Amino acid sequence: MAHATTTLVTNIGSLVTNDPSLGAGPLGLLRDAAVLIEGTDIAWVGPAGTAPAADRRVDAEGRAVIPGFVDSHNHLIFAGDRTEEFNARMSGRSYTAGGIRTTVAATREASDDALSANLARYLTEALRQGTTTLETKSGYGLTPEQEARALRVAREHTDEVTFLGAHIVAPEYADDPAGYVDLVTGPMLDACAPYARWIDVFCEKGAFDGDQARAILTAGLAKGLLPRVHANQLSYGPGVQLAVELGAASADHCTHLTDADVDALAHGTTVATLLPGCEFSTRATYPDARRLLDAGATVALSTDCNPGSSFTSSMPFCIAIAVREMGMTPDEALWAATAGGARALRRDDIGRLAPGARADLALLDAPSHVHLAYRPGVPLVSAVWQAGRRHPDAS
Repeated sequence: MAHATTTLVTNIGSLVTNDPSLGAGPLGLLRDAAVLIEGTDIAWVGPAGTAPAADRRVDAEGRAVIPGFVDSHNHLIFAGDRTEEFNARMSGRSYTAGGIRTTVAATREASDDALSANLARYLTEALRQGTTTLETKSGYGLTPEQEARALRVAREHTDEVTFLGAHIVAPEYADDPAGYVDLVTGPMLDACAPYARWIDVFCEKGAFDGDQARAILTAGLAKGLLPRVHANQLSYGPGVQLAVELGAASADHCTHLTDADVDALAHGTTVATLLPGCEFSTRATYPDARRLLDAGATVALSTDCNPGSSFTSSMPFCIAIAVREMGMTPDEALWAATAGGARALRRDDIGRLAPGARADLALLDAPSHVHLAYRPGVPLVSAVWQAGRRHPDAS
């Protein structure tokens, strides 16, 4: 058996492991540290002075190293452009779910190659900013054939693929939402289940109510898909409670929460995934991360990169917003963007830097991870390793 190449990243001024057994606090912070990569995985973590030999050495020059970001909520199988919608909204019009139909029309017209190239472009863009795991959803096709092809395209690029036929009611079913739910839970689910890991539903006024969302998620569970929920984004509603009841991996948005919603998240297994780029881009109220954290809920951060309501792939940007606007400390925001995202995807091989984990890490051009919030808008990621491979596109 061939020896896997080893790389030692050493002289790390500040190393976030997200493993409290390896270092200080919840971030498992180590000073003057090193990480040994063997093949695709982390083989050793510890003080630089006791690091083992390696085939290659990378001198971090006293800079910070963090786990690669885990971006657990995105909509990147799309075509077209919604600049005009954004421009109008910034001129005073509020966001509604109806804008999704513009992207549906453009996506249906696009070729497979065009959709694949678009997804690859945004994956590379995210990678340059330190994102090494990215989930993406369907939801801009809204027919069995279009949704299935979106998921086939997505599977070529990422393992974290979500069936979101229940994004909005398809235009052809505008007068028959019950018929569309039947389509989603029947022929569309049959066509899409082989290509997806997850099933999602937009549980919101103007999209799907609690009963419809329950029917869709239950049908997905019966097909072996794990649930996630777009919950409580635009108004108070049943989404969070339904997510916790069904054991969904995450309830995403969580902008409008009752005390009962917060309590359910704090005592269940469902991660509250917050998407501050969406509120930033729609001038909406930010979710209250402090309230969730103080109650004991698990919080993740994600970009919600999509062409309508949050057209950013920058996890550092979302960290800065979370710290400035949502009551999170820099430590909490970084954990939510890494280990929190991993929990939202029910993964333990990513979001941390410890022996046995996948070698996903980012080198910052800064002495501490705190600079991600301290220096908003500055491109601090200077190198990225994904599954042990250093990406030239991210250097």
